[in-house]
Amino acid sequence: MMSAAGANNSKIGLISDFISSSTSSQIQVVLMVFTYRKFADLFWTWRGYEIGYCAEGLEENLDKPALVLIHGFGASVGHWRKNIPVLAKKYRVYAIDLIGFGSSAQPKPSDLPYTFETWGQQVADFVKEVVGDRAILVGNSIGAVVAMQAAVYAPDLIAKTVLINCSLRLLQEQNQLDMPWFKRIGVKTVQNILGNRAIAKLFFDQVRNRRSVRQILSQAYIDRSAITDELIDILIKPALNPNAVDVFMAFVRYSQGPRPEDLLAILPCDAIVLWGERDPWEPIEMGRSSFTRFACVKEFIAIANAGHCPQDEVPEIINDILLKIVAV
Repeated sequence: MMSAAGANNSKIGLISDFISSSTSSQIQVVLMVFTYRKFADLFWTWRGYEIGYCAEGLEENLDKPALVLIHGFGASVGHWRKNIPVLAKKYRVYAIDLIGFGSSAQPKPSDLPYTFETWGQQVADFVKEVVGDRAILVGNSIGAVVAMQAAVYAPDLIAKTVLINCSLRLLQEQNQLDMPWFKRIGVKTVQNILGNRAIAKLFFDQVRNRRSVRQILSQAYIDRSAITDELIDILIKPALNPNAVDVFMAFVRYSQGPRPEDLLAILPCDAIVLWGERDPWEPIEMGRSSFTRFACVKEFIAIANAGHCPQDEVPEIINDILLKIVAV
């Protein structure tokens, strides 16, 4: 769900939506792993790390197209829980936990960099080794950037991408050049402060409670009734992992890597863009004006009365659109 940068001064707010440092006991960590296997109940080994995923509709739709669903920052397979059963009635559906999130391993950033290049290669390898066939990639927020990066890495394996409220990466280093000098300094200062593990951990401790997460989610969701206890669990529980704070620290300081425009310029397949009209983090007009310049973008569909995560907030609308996209 999480956006990489929804506004120039919002990186802390965006990333802190779902993350907290781990001061919990080992028992809590074990319970987290068990809980998350109700969503990501299958595992695949990638570069020696355990990656969680789920798959539905494989036997019933053996000769039908495959979809791979990719969550946003701080989210996981569970964020697609309202979409998978519906899509799996007609197609093969996979949802993957990016490394560092959900039920997947959380290696130290010194062992594996948390970048779009890493996640893009993970998804490309997943399609090759697990799906074993061409797939349509569907990503939300930073998951949309990951989908495009995977398509660039594996053009023969990716048939199409669907980008849902794609992260605009407004704090990417090239985009920072468009900021006033004082904002650029502010961004770097915040990144340096949160690069201190003790400070980052303290920050996590302040936001990992259910009340704080609910308040932050109320920015991203227009329909507050969609902010359920189940959703809060999906976002909070991975933060109990011991290395969650390190994943946060790595990403909050990550201003490198591709902008969505960089990937759209070289995307080897079609892209369909869906965008919640009331997304406060990734403004729809910025997305529309930027994305529709590229020939690979075949449709730009505005989703009324939805925020940053329409696949969870208005799943019936998104499911209907996805079913039609795949059927074409």
